[in-house]
Amino acid sequence: MGRRKKTSTVDDLLELVAMLPWWAGVLLALVSYFVLHNIASQPVVASAQPGQIGAMVTQSLWKSLATVGQYFVPFICLVGAITSAWRRRERKNLVADVARSSATDALDGMSWREFEMLVGEGFRLQGYQVVETGGGGADGGVDLVLTKPGKSGGEKFLVQCKQWRAYKVGVDVVRELYGVMAAKGATGGFVVTSGRFTDEAIRFASGRNVTLVDGPKLHALLRQAQAGVNSRPAQKPAGPLAHPPAPSAQAQDCPLCSKPMARRTAKRGANAGNDFWGCTGYPTCRGTRPIN
Repeated sequence: MGRRKKTSTVDDLLELVAMLPWWAGVLLALVSYFVLHNIASQPVVASAQPGQIGAMVTQSLWKSLATVGQYFVPFICLVGAITSAWRRRERKNLVADVARSSATDALDGMSWREFEMLVGEGFRLQGYQVVETGGGGADGGVDLVLTKPGKSGGEKFLVQCKQWRAYKVGVDVVRELYGVMAAKGATGGFVVTSGRFTDEAIRFASGRNVTLVDGPKLHALLRQAQAGVNSRPAQKPAGPLAHPPAPSAQAQDCPLCSKPMARRTAKRGANAGNDFWGCTGYPTCRGTRPIN
């Protein structure tokens, strides 16, 4: 698999803005225009004194750069904002398409870039804040950094995506992520693939804070996350009966790590006060399921 090709400074700036929310790109466009326009509007003070000629040349240079930049930089920021909005819509469409499909081979026709976007949106729907690092291209590096604010100030999780269909993900990939997690002080990590893992990889991850998500588990995770977005939690009565047992609700295995799940109550966020199934491996694994 090929790596990302080298890019120019303009491409890097565009990609950086595209990683931000679309409204942040628009805000950057406005701020950069006013700042650069102010510099471009400043008059150059001519001086014949030898000691001030250098300052005059420097001022003229900055004025020339600002004159061009006051239009160029905001344009790049606006293009980045449009790209950000388009990617956000594409992520939602990818999740919806996979969630609607009843077959796990819905993941097979994706490019590695689409697969990373799909995985990132899946974690986003689970309540994580997701940063796409642009890692090592199609065949290496940490692709996503997840954070989830908490009482301790937030925890960091690293994700490596492998769009491998022809062969299984081996133990070397899991070891690589585990080493990066230790170096960067991450709380946990995920290796996500559209295919399967070798037995050796599964044994290495067992007992460590690395969660392996294969194609079927990812498909189930996306369906569950999409169902949570489309459904509204029911209002619960106040008082001592606020948490009555639900005879018809049966706990299921975690969609991420397959461990048993326990009934819990959300303490914050839009679903505060509502019950849900949470992974018993928390906080290493943060898989959830809605209570039907």
